[in-house]
Amino acid sequence: MGSGKRSLTTAAMVLACACAVLSAPGVAYASPTPAPTRTPTPTPTTSPAGKDLEAIRKKLDALYHDAAVATDAYNAAEEQAKQQSAEIVDLARVIVQGQDKLDELKDRAGAAARAQYRGGGLPPEMRLWLSDNPQQYLDGAGRVLQGEHATKGLLAEMTRTQQDLQQYAKDASAQWQKLEANRQAKATAQKEIKKQIAAAEKLESQLQKKEKERLAKLEEEAAYTAQTAWLSSGVLAEISGKASEQGKKAVKFATDQIGKPYEWGAEGPGSYDCSGLTSQAWAAAGHGIPRTSQEQWKQLPHVDVKDMRPGDLIIYFDDASHVAMYIGDGAIVHAPRPGRTVTIAGAGSMPILGVVRPDA
Repeated sequence: MGSGKRSLTTAAMVLACACAVLSAPGVAYASPTPAPTRTPTPTPTTSPAGKDLEAIRKKLDALYHDAAVATDAYNAAEEQAKQQSAEIVDLARVIVQGQDKLDELKDRAGAAARAQYRGGGLPPEMRLWLSDNPQQYLDGAGRVLQGEHATKGLLAEMTRTQQDLQQYAKDASAQWQKLEANRQAKATAQKEIKKQIAAAEKLESQLQKKEKERLAKLEEEAAYTAQTAWLSSGVLAEISGKASEQGKKAVKFATDQIGKPYEWGAEGPGSYDCSGLTSQAWAAAGHGIPRTSQEQWKQLPHVDVKDMRPGDLIIYFDDASHVAMYIGDGAIVHAPRPGRTVTIAGAGSMPILGVVRPDA
């Protein structure tokens, strides 16, 4: 499932080359320099067979975007199912412990009942009249009274334990229902992912080799245009944040994965989806974060783009369906989509929703 970890030297070389292509100067943490100007070579969008490659590019983007949304839903359902399974296991353990306690209480209550039976069940006045030693009887009566109080407490504890067991059973049943619902949600999301990817692959399979080459060129030009527009805004001149120690570890982990394939739902080590890469990178840095891009956007502290630093996560699209890690100098490392590998790209090559900081 993909290549092994790349060395830092290899990652740095790839970073330098990719950033040069995307007009993101230098390597991560270097001082930014003005982006060079370049006029993209016009690429014909209509093939001899009459295919509108620009329309196909947009259609593919839409299909893979929908697949990413479904992947986030799948990952969320997977995480919730894991949590519910763990809670069910904990409840089962508590129920077993509670049942053991109830059995012990029943044994103690039974022993108390047997002791009372051996006393004959006679009224206290009759037992006093029949006793050869009144003082001994009175002492025993005190102990019996204490025993009766203890028995009442024992019965009350048995009642509470039984009530607790009933509540634990209800909780476990509720968790099972949630688990089943999330299993269904996972299955639905999985079908949607496969449907969107299959549609994209079918569309691409209808293209000739030269058309695929021109389509790749169109994708490159679209990313370059978006990145150039983002850099032209002057945003890079405002970004001067330095990575934290944890941020450096996260960046190193993420860049070490360059070249490994994208796979929806994957968290490594051989393949990743976008949020699988970012969550594992920060886990490797010793800081756990939510599994999905949408939850990363919801739960992690937000920072302004101008304040971002290497290790921060950039969330893309209005629905937070994609995430990448900022590595410095206007560049990101991310797992793009099915059919692609973990790679470096321009931070502005996709519509930015916002930036979050795991170690704020």
